[in-house]
Amino acid sequence: MKNMVYIQSGGPTSVINTSLYGAIKEAQNHPDKIGHIFGSNHGIEGLINDDLFDLGLEDEHTIELLKQTPGSILGTTRRKLPKDFHDPIYMKIIENIKKHNIGYVFINGGNDSMDTCNQIAKLCEELALDVKVIGVPKTIDNDLAITDHSLGFPSAAKHVINIVGQIATDARCFIHGKVHIIEIMGRNAGWLTASVDLLPEASRPDLIYIPESIFNLKEFMEDVRVIHRKRGSVVVAISEGVDFPRDVSNARRDSFGHIQLEGGAAELCRLIDEELNLPTRSIELSIPQRADAAYISKVDQDEALATGKLAVQSALKGETGKMIIFRRLSSSPYKIEMALEDVGKIANEVSMIPQEMIKDNTRMGDAYRKYLSPLIKGEIALEFKDGIIVMAELKKIKV
Repeated sequence: MKNMVYIQSGGPTSVINTSLYGAIKEAQNHPDKIGHIFGSNHGIEGLINDDLFDLGLEDEHTIELLKQTPGSILGTTRRKLPKDFHDPIYMKIIENIKKHNIGYVFINGGNDSMDTCNQIAKLCEELALDVKVIGVPKTIDNDLAITDHSLGFPSAAKHVINIVGQIATDARCFIHGKVHIIEIMGRNAGWLTASVDLLPEASRPDLIYIPESIFNLKEFMEDVRVIHRKRGSVVVAISEGVDFPRDVSNARRDSFGHIQLEGGAAELCRLIDEELNLPTRSIELSIPQRADAAYISKVDQDEALATGKLAVQSALKGETGKMIIFRRLSSSPYKIEMALEDVGKIANEVSMIPQEMIKDNTRMGDAYRKYLSPLIKGEIALEFKDGIIVMAELKKIKV
């Protein structure tokens, strides 16, 4: 009998803990094969620093609440592992795997986290260790390669669609309104920003800008001027990764070299004020995009739970170095199948919106709407106490 460890990595989502819930529940179905269910404190850091806790000692109600708890409840990190397997960090990881008799490692994350998954799987294979390593996909950016979509994206899109619709409705109340620029997460791909295209005409943005399309600042200014003259207000949705001339020399970088990109909306507002002399408002949707339990998509939650279960089932069957992916069989009715793919093909790769899904800077194509529409459907029943959503709090009893 072996123990398992679950690792959450990178940016959280509103359903990342639902995948953990699925894995816990499936592991409990196999007491003859899986002994303890460990959580790694703050991602891979916990496995490096021997900072693990026993999830089997948590209350049952707490485990149930994982399904409506956003954020990475185990703690997360953006630490990049070194390429050299002879680095002392890897020796610490292996020592702790052996110390706690770990035979199953589950890494729940996005592009960069799948690099970590790939490294650990290769290391265990090179050392001939009987340790199975499985990747569980998540990223609100929806830019994981090969899979149809990523867990967390549907719920984040649902949040963005509804919040942007409310902002646009408010913005158009005034006879002499402002230029509202709404900045939405998405470094390399605009899947999340493009989601606003599902809004009806009365509450959709006037302009939509994503990294997949070239951003022309001069044309942008002219579009804003014309729309404001015609409507009295302008609502713009932009991805944080839209490329235009701005100073990012002092921006922070994470261990993977990614620049902290927020601030694009504010900079465009500044330029509009200078060049067009129009009133502006910059809005960053920021963290609530990935942490809003109220807008969790039922489809997203159901798939997150199923993915956690399949991860455990796959490891028990001897699979390793794989990530679970979705293959879409049809959009209407919506039907997918889950499969396994070599995590090495996914690590550090980026999936962008195909050009055939993009129409222009005011709307997406029908193919995009057909793709996204089924993913955001369904609501979940939330437990409240005194008007506040109840969220799980782990005791985190250390091993």
